[in-house]
Amino acid sequence: MSSGSGLFNTSVMGMSAQSDWLAAISKNIANSNTAGYKDARTDFMTVLNGYDSVGGGVTTITRNEVSLQGSPLSTGTATDLAISGNGFFLVSNDAGQTFLTRAGNFLPDAQGRLVNSAGFYLMGYDSKLGMSGPLSTIKVDMNRMYASPTTQGTFGANLPYNSSVVAAANLPSTNTAGAQFAGKSSLTVYDNLGNAVVLDLYYAKTASNTWEMTAYNHADAAAGGSFPYATGPLTTQTLNFSATDGTLTSPTSITLNVPGGGAMSLNLSKMTQLGGGYTPTDSVVDGYAASTISGISVDKAGALSYQLANGQSISAYDIPLGKVASPDNLTSETGNVYSANAESGQLFIGAAGSNGYGSILGSSLEGSTVDLASQLSSMIVAQRSFTANSQVFQVASDIMQVLTNLK
Repeated sequence: MSSGSGLFNTSVMGMSAQSDWLAAISKNIANSNTAGYKDARTDFMTVLNGYDSVGGGVTTITRNEVSLQGSPLSTGTATDLAISGNGFFLVSNDAGQTFLTRAGNFLPDAQGRLVNSAGFYLMGYDSKLGMSGPLSTIKVDMNRMYASPTTQGTFGANLPYNSSVVAAANLPSTNTAGAQFAGKSSLTVYDNLGNAVVLDLYYAKTASNTWEMTAYNHADAAAGGSFPYATGPLTTQTLNFSATDGTLTSPTSITLNVPGGGAMSLNLSKMTQLGGGYTPTDSVVDGYAASTISGISVDKAGALSYQLANGQSISAYDIPLGKVASPDNLTSETGNVYSANAESGQLFIGAAGSNGYGSILGSSLEGSTVDLASQLSSMIVAQRSFTANSQVFQVASDIMQVLTNLK
C-alpha cells in the first residue's frame, strides 16, 4: 500500500509543481507590457521520501529575475523615468512604507505628488539640502511662479587712458547736477521679488591710472535720467590700473546692495585702461524676473529641475537610487515593487551615476523583460507535464483499485 500511496504523492506533487510553473508563466504573459516588470522564473527541486528516493517528488520555488535589464522605451513624458544599470527608485505607499521599484511611469496627482500607476509615490531629496536632508515625497507645483535675486555678476569695460582728470567737486560721487564722467553704463539686476532694478555705473578719472566708480539706483535719477539722484550712491570705489599694460590691479571685485534685494558681488577683473574711448566689453548677472513653470526635466544624475517660461532652470529635487547586494532575492510585493530582506541584503541609498548606481533616463520607461515566444513554449511544456502527472495519478488509482480487490 505504501508504494501506491507514494505514486499518489509523487503525481500530486508533480501536478502541483507544474501548476506553479503555469501560474508564473501566466503572470509573465499578463505583465508582458508592464513597465519595469521582471520575468518570474520557476525552479524545480527534488523531494525525497524517508530514507530513500522511492515515493519522492518535486517542489518549486518561484522568484523574479530582478537583475535583468529591460529595454528603454522613449515616451515623450518628462516624468516617465527609467534606470539604465543597477538600482531602484525609492517609493512609498499611503502608509509611509518604503519600497523599491523599476516601474517609473510617474505623473503628478492632484496634490502635485509624482505617483506611478500602482499608486506608489516617488521619493527624493530637496535639492537645497541634498542627501543630507530628509527623504520625502517629490511634489511638483506647476501653478506657482519663481524668481531669483541677483547675487553676483561680471562687468567689464575699457576706460579711456587719455581722459581728463575730473576735479573732486565734480565727481559723480558728489551727486551734483554738474557731475562729470568719462563713461556710463546701465546694468539690470533683480531684487528679492524678481523686480528688475537698473543700476547706473559712472566712471571718472581722478588721477593717473586711478578712477572712481560710482553706482546709483536709476529709479532715483532726476528727469532725463541723470544727476542729481534722489538718494546717494549705492557704492563708490577707487579703481587702480597698471601703468604698464592697463589691466586692473585693485580691486578685482566689489560688493554692493541691490535696492530691495541682497548683497551682490560684482567681478571687475575684465576692466582695462587703454587708449580709445569708453567701451563696455562684458555684462553678465545672475537672477531673473518672476516666471511660470513651462516644464520639468530630469537628468542622468537624477536632478529634477523646473524649466521656466523665461528660459531659466531651477533645481528642485535630487532623485536617489537604492540597491542591495542580491536583487534577485528581494521580496516581490503587489504593485510591481520589492522590499529588502535578509537574503537580498541591506538597502543602500546613493546618487544616480555614482558608486555603482545606474543612471536615470528621463522621458523613458524600462520595458518588461518577458519574452512572449519563450513563455508560450514553456506553457506547452508545462501543460504536457501536468497532463503526464495526471495520467500517473490515474494509473496509481487503477493500481490501488486492483490491490483493494485482491485483498
